[in-house]
Amino acid sequence: MAAFDDGIADTAVPTLDVIETDVLIVGSGPSGSSMALALSTLGIPNIMITKYRWTANTPRAHITNQRAMEFFRDMGIEQQVLAEATPHHLIGDTVFCTSIAGEELGRILTWGTHPARHADYVLASPTLNCDIPQNYLEPILVRNATMRGTQARFSSEYVSHTQDADGVTVQVLDRFTGRPYTVRARYLIGCDGARSLVASDIGLPMEGAMDIAGSMNITFTADIEELVGHRPSVLYWVVQPGSNVGGIGAGLVRMVRPWNQWLIVWGYDISQPPPVVDVEAAKVIVRNLLGMPDLEPEITGISLWGNNEMYATTLQKGRVFCAGDAIHRHPPSNGLGSNTSIQDSYNLAWKLAAVLRGQAGAALLDTYSDERAPVARQIVTRANRSSREFGQLFEALGVTTAGSEAEMVERIEERKADTPAGVAKRAAVEAAMEIKNYEFNAHGVELGQFYTSSAVQSDGSPRRTSDRDPELYYEASTVPGSPLPHVWLGDATRKLSTLDLAPSTQFTIFTGIAGRAWAEAAASVAAQLGISLGAVVIGPGCEVTDLYFDWSRVREVGEDGVVLVRPDKIVAWRSHHLAADPEGALLDALSTVLSRSER
Repeated sequence: MAAFDDGIADTAVPTLDVIETDVLIVGSGPSGSSMALALSTLGIPNIMITKYRWTANTPRAHITNQRAMEFFRDMGIEQQVLAEATPHHLIGDTVFCTSIAGEELGRILTWGTHPARHADYVLASPTLNCDIPQNYLEPILVRNATMRGTQARFSSEYVSHTQDADGVTVQVLDRFTGRPYTVRARYLIGCDGARSLVASDIGLPMEGAMDIAGSMNITFTADIEELVGHRPSVLYWVVQPGSNVGGIGAGLVRMVRPWNQWLIVWGYDISQPPPVVDVEAAKVIVRNLLGMPDLEPEITGISLWGNNEMYATTLQKGRVFCAGDAIHRHPPSNGLGSNTSIQDSYNLAWKLAAVLRGQAGAALLDTYSDERAPVARQIVTRANRSSREFGQLFEALGVTTAGSEAEMVERIEERKADTPAGVAKRAAVEAAMEIKNYEFNAHGVELGQFYTSSAVQSDGSPRRTSDRDPELYYEASTVPGSPLPHVWLGDATRKLSTLDLAPSTQFTIFTGIAGRAWAEAAASVAAQLGISLGAVVIGPGCEVTDLYFDWSRVREVGEDGVVLVRPDKIVAWRSHHLAADPEGALLDALSTVLSRSER
């Protein structure tokens, strides 16, 4: 019998050859592109894939804190970022109002722009925070990563993986051609967002819930400089009857580019069917929140998203790791999302490089979860708490129990009354505004992350504390596990941050003239371990001196002591004074940090 021919050609497409690399990164967002940039800077072969055809097409994340800026500085791209960013002095006059053109309820100087807080920010870092929307930042990261060696493949979708003792085999779909292909990598990193398939495939344990509230983004263009130029900010909060974020009668007008590109966040009840908002309906929302009934804005985008409250308690399984929104999912309050994602990558990249080069034991990679999982929990908790703290302002105004829009207006107006109720309402509004410092000026949360793991060798000292609120205020310290404090060093012709002298391409020790023996030992230790180890001796006649005597105030060790700093700017170990055998002490410390079992 003849074979049946249905007239349909065989459409099976042969799989392409297996592509090999050291690290495969899934996702090109802030965590993925930062990971690619860091690995390529360290000379580690890597491939970055994303199912999308290009980088972010909406503003999304934007507030960029000092820890992220320090990473960009270390990568040599700080000036590129600043060239595309709205600078520090234009981002902080946060306004609460009944509409952009309407009455103000109050303002808060935020992100360290208040004179009383500005000094804290200047003293803490060689660079200041700024505002750069994600669709402007990602191309900078991707461009620099690919220039340094990253193979970036767009329209390439992660499908699945299997791992064994030697590596990870990943199935990828080329969405342009429809062809599958395989990547064989030593390690796989899932930077694929809040609905991460990689995190799901390895069964990362999660706590919390997804989609606890619904929000809509409306992006538009309209030149409203006359209404905002005198009070420059990225955030204008509108408390207005008829608006609706979480049912509280409020919306957010966010500056994307000063002062003609904007984004509105407008809430909806996520338990109900998603709202359908067309361009004309979006224009009505824009006009209402701006208080400009005759405005003709150009609507450039409408999208829905869910607020989350979820974090992973373990960030890895075998040779597969996750970073960014894949492991911490939360609302944009505090501006912690992309900043934390970038720090995830900063933490993991140097560890992968050290293991791949044979400079560290595989156990070093276990410290990624030890160090970053507590941070994931902290920032998810803080962001959601900040989001809920808006309730105090609405309660102070009395709008949460209003039975109608008219009653809401009446209660807002009551703050003007020369009555005991008016006095009480004004005091309550002021107290509610003060609470918002925990969202907008939480310097300690932004900079004060502290690590405990085998990659940090404690000297028995507790984490430094003070009488100041640790969420609001950052305390510089050299206690192992702390970020290296920033101070200015140099000579008569130049000024360098301590952070500039401890690049991500090496370990670095800091000591004084009386501790020169540490520097002399560093070369021998580096040779024995096969690593790069820089030595900075601080003092008169040395390459750098303590210009303002600030290092002597923050080093917390004697001039003959030493501070050992990891490639990610974390203090790994210190000795308060010169050891009897500085070479042996330094060798032991680094061997422990690097999980070198032979020592």
